[in-house]
Amino acid sequence: MRIFPIIAIITSLLVSQSHAASTTTIAAFGNSLFAGFGIKPINAFPSKLEKKLKHDGYDVKVLNYGISGDTTAGGLGRVDDVLSQKPDIVIIELGGNDLMRAFPPAITKENLDNIVKKIQSKGAKIILTGHIAPLNYGQKYAKNYNAIFPDIASKYNLKLYPAIMKGVIGHPENIQADGVHPTPAGVDVMVEGISPLVKELLAK
Repeated sequence: MRIFPIIAIITSLLVSQSHAASTTTIAAFGNSLFAGFGIKPINAFPSKLEKKLKHDGYDVKVLNYGISGDTTAGGLGRVDDVLSQKPDIVIIELGGNDLMRAFPPAITKENLDNIVKKIQSKGAKIILTGHIAPLNYGQKYAKNYNAIFPDIASKYNLKLYPAIMKGVIGHPENIQADGVHPTPAGVDVMVEGISPLVKELLAK
């Protein structure tokens, strides 16, 4: 009876299971900005965030739950699918398409509120990313919209990255010709901006 090969196989399985248990799963839950619209999948936000975190010594897996065109209502409708993967951290990037369609800020806020409650009920940590409404929507609309993200972050004690497109909008090398979606270089800016918040949660 060959005992040693059997022991080796069992040991290998145990080590593999231990490693899987130690890997932190991050769900990048958003719209086209996470989905990687107009660029190769390898250059999309989830892939680049995973690559950076691994380079910096973190054992992580970043899942791409970005769907182009998705709204907060759409996100609320599929949050259970995201949670079925049992993520440890969820980065929420929703609301930009609500803005582009001029949805009432109160509706966007209610949807995000319900998304956050569902995620927190499963014990996952959250980073909420925000968007900034341009003034051509009117000062009242912009004020109400821009308040959504800090209000929810404060209510639920979330990590907040106030403007996901900071350093991308207004920089030709970082934005695609449509003026909306990041280039690979723009994704790098997004990743560099948000990664310190991700690392704070990974350290807890």
